[in-house]
Amino acid sequence: MYGLIGRMIATNGRREELLAILKESAGGRMPGCQSYIVARCSEHPDGIWVTEVWDDVASHKASLDLAPVQDAIAKARPLISGFDNRFETEPVGGIGLE
Repeated sequence: MYGLIGRMIATNGRREELLAILKESAGGRMPGCQSYIVARCSEHPDGIWVTEVWDDVASHKASLDLAPVQDAIAKARPLISGFDNRFETEPVGGIGLE
């Protein structure tokens, strides 16, 4: 399995708008995606954590070419001021994972 945990920073005061786009994009089925969680960061007023689990890194990369994902990226891009943390992991199991 391939895991990715990252924090993005919304432009000032636009976190809820960005969260809505990310949650909407997570509603569709992405082949190889076992988990996609978006969460408010309690330490930063504009921070959002995204935690993803994929079958493998190839599944994650392939998802970036899906039309719904491309649409979500286009909508979200103007609301993102930056990214400040990114961690790749190797999930080994847990609730909800095969």
